[in-house]
Amino acid sequence: MNKGSLYAISAYVIWGFFPVFFKTMQNVPALQIMTHRVVWSFVFLISLVVLRGELRAFVALLTPRNLVIYLGAGALIAGNWLLYVWGVNSGYILETSLGYFINPLVSVVLGMVILGERLRTWQWLPVALAGVGVLYLTISYGKLPWIALALACSFGLYGLVKKIAPLGSLYGTTLETGMVWLPALAYLLLQEGNGTGYFAHSGMATTLLLATTGVVTAVPLLLFASGARRVPLTTMGLLQYIAPTLQFLSGVLIYGEPFNTTRAVGFSIIWLALIIFSIESFVVHRKALSLAA
Repeated sequence: MNKGSLYAISAYVIWGFFPVFFKTMQNVPALQIMTHRVVWSFVFLISLVVLRGELRAFVALLTPRNLVIYLGAGALIAGNWLLYVWGVNSGYILETSLGYFINPLVSVVLGMVILGERLRTWQWLPVALAGVGVLYLTISYGKLPWIALALACSFGLYGLVKKIAPLGSLYGTTLETGMVWLPALAYLLLQEGNGTGYFAHSGMATTLLLATTGVVTAVPLLLFASGARRVPLTTMGLLQYIAPTLQFLSGVLIYGEPFNTTRAVGFSIIWLALIIFSIESFVVHRKALSLAA
């Protein structure tokens, strides 16, 4: 296994066990966990920039255009984090995993609608199947699986913004967390003033866990970026299902969330769509390589 694949797999495995990590802080409100993630992620990332002696170079990139782009990215990822943590700690791990299963297909649709990209013939089938799966789950549940769809759409839009964003992984992630750092810090200070803050008030274990949310958040992002530069896109596309698969297994095997026949059918339709999507992407990539040779 090459170094790039190892980096990518490590990132996806860490993301896959996020439900276990955030469940340990189930007593803390989701909004406080999210704002701690933002605050400590920025502290960790800006410290890396400083330690690498690149602060001057980073500051030089704070142009109005970059600030606007990364404000959007920061707002999207913060909203995604908030919904994910709330979903996990409210007993919806399976639905949060579903969001990341369908995210690649949402990204394809966003590329078509917003960037004007054209779907290949065999890409229409998995997109349509995913729609059928979501519709089936909606009719079966009697309600839209809104957590899954909101997670998929917010992360898809985040990926779209990052696609047009000009900065590399470290600088970009530092700036996007920095753009929402002050509101997050202000909220936490307000909670402290109201006497409703959990940091340093709910035991040493909870305090340490909240403080480590920055490292736990930033490390897989950096591993992912390192892997993405070294691994073919199709390989990354297949590896990305490691995270939601582990999250799904955590929900069923560790936390005992119900997985009845109805859910099995709905999830299976979406999994079939992902299999077709992955095979089609792999075949197209191999053909492109053979033509280039």
